[in-house]
Amino acid sequence: MERLNQLTADFSSAVWGLPLLILLIGGGLYLLIRSKFGTFRLIGHAIQVLRGKYDDPNDPGQISHFQALTTALSSTIGMGNIAGVAVAISIGGPGAVFWMWISAVVGMSTKFFTSTLAIMFRGKDSAGELQGGPMYFIIEGLGKSWKPLAVMFSICGLVGALPVFNVNQLTQAINDILLYPNGVEVGFTSNLIVGLVLVSITAVVILGGLRLISKTASKLVPGMVLLYFVSVIIILIVNIEVVPKYFAMIFTDAFAANNFKGDAFFGGVLGGLILLGIKRGAFSNEAGIGTAPLAHGAAKTDEPVREGLVAMLGPAIDTLIVCTLTALAILVTGVWETTSNNGVSLTASAFGEAMPEYGKYLLLVCIAVFSISSLFSYSYYGSKCLSFLIGADKKHYYNYFYIASIILGATTTLDMMINLIDGVFALMAIPTMLATIILAPKVVKELAAYKARLKENKL
Repeated sequence: MERLNQLTADFSSAVWGLPLLILLIGGGLYLLIRSKFGTFRLIGHAIQVLRGKYDDPNDPGQISHFQALTTALSSTIGMGNIAGVAVAISIGGPGAVFWMWISAVVGMSTKFFTSTLAIMFRGKDSAGELQGGPMYFIIEGLGKSWKPLAVMFSICGLVGALPVFNVNQLTQAINDILLYPNGVEVGFTSNLIVGLVLVSITAVVILGGLRLISKTASKLVPGMVLLYFVSVIIILIVNIEVVPKYFAMIFTDAFAANNFKGDAFFGGVLGGLILLGIKRGAFSNEAGIGTAPLAHGAAKTDEPVREGLVAMLGPAIDTLIVCTLTALAILVTGVWETTSNNGVSLTASAFGEAMPEYGKYLLLVCIAVFSISSLFSYSYYGSKCLSFLIGADKKHYYNYFYIASIILGATTTLDMMINLIDGVFALMAIPTMLATIILAPKVVKELAAYKARLKENKL
């Protein structure tokens, strides 16, 4: 097990080097500048689209704009926001949050481009059904000679979509919040039981296909975001006198790196802190990784820009809002300095500190729903990758492999899971970002045409 831990750590640090940082952040900045920040001026219009103002049941696709966003958000709002932020703060201190924000702002532009491409260059699977996602826009947009990049994305997606991190952290939360305090012995057997329960719940939904997944996600996600939001606001009100101090620390510590305990990168601790923030930001909102375009590519629309604008709201919701709430809860309660907890346990300590009687249980409800809803979405992503590789008639085999991996996630260590997923996410970003940068001029042209039609009220 120690050898495996070391291998996954080496793999993650090898792929998350300077080249990938330049590709994700440099590429995102290029897309931001290329669009002349125009997408940000259309946020109000994006909200109208999300609310269904422009929905047309006759448009090609499988699910509505709202269902596409909630399906994508159900995979990103979850452990990336609750456990991922806690991991970032426990290693990097308050300053890590600032670099997660930077990652999110750049990520909004990246999400717009990748999800617009997912609609612009939809392809057909072996069953003749319309599909969207990086592997399809690589082949349809760049040509068949680029197929190796599409294959690379799909192979990495098979592993990247596995729910091992989410399950690992949900199991840890159940142990820390429910089992330990009530005197239940925690070990391999209890973890296995949690894994088997999750297998049962997940199997029922994912074997029902995309429409059941998106319908379930669209009902679960908004309510849980609201419950989580209200819970954290209570924590901030209880600790209102120190909120300004820690909010300011997010900015000052981002450049001082006084609380950074990780490995130096590019010659210093500040480089290490920036890398940590961007890694956790990428894990939180998945911008540039290529998972969200798999969901947005199934949206019912014949306007690619429209879906890109809806997708752009994702990083704003999950990183700028949900991650910031989690970070402030951890910072203002002081648990990041007073405990050695990591991951979801650190967030649970913050909730327990501010609301001693019921705080941890509120968090457990949110974590359970976030985690379980993300289990549904990731299974869809993985089966779509397998469908591309070996045919739509065999994609259901992925679900069995996926369900089995839930047991693995419930019974292994946090470090191994986070390093494995980090590493594979990095490899998924390479084909996604390369294709997006090459195809960016076509998206810019489409955006200009869409804005012109919007101005003339022809939409």
